Amino acid sequence: MSLQEDVDNRTVALSVKATRLTAQVLMKAMRAVIEKIQKEHGKAQAPQGRQSVKQLMNHRSAINSIPLDGDTKLFDRVARKFNVDYSFHKTGPGKYLLLFKAGQADAITAAFSEFSKLVMARGKNRRPRVHEQLEKFTERIRTQPQQQERTREASRDER
Repeated sequence: MSLQEDVDNRTVALSVKATRLTAQVLMKAMRAVIEKIQKEHGKAQAPQGRQSVKQLMNHRSAINSIPLDGDTKLFDRVARKFNVDYSFHKTGPGKYLLLFKAGQADAITAAFSEFSKLVMARGKNRRPRVHEQLEKFTERIRTQPQQQERTREASRDER
């Protein structure tokens, strides 16, 4: 039974029941029917962007995969620009399998190349972490010779 047939059946049923209804009751009933139709229509729409593996498989199209190591959030930012449907499957600590529609292979390749450039650039321009800086400064302080305040004491004795 199609969506249009369902709407027609509900309209007929509503018109038969509404012979003795007021305009306000009829308006409320029509709003309820419209909301229900919109809700069902929204469920029928396929999700886009990042989604679960199950949702991606429900698209009923061929799926390809690429192994991905590292940060998935960075790939999310890049993939949004290319408007692709994809999913991650965790294969190990820090290792993922990027699943995507076979029809979007060109867009995924472009997104993956931009992602690779960002990852490579991130390694070059990495700022030192706070913990690393703290260790470096504490080591400097330990290696410096300790200076005592004898000069002040000597100047006080002269007075």
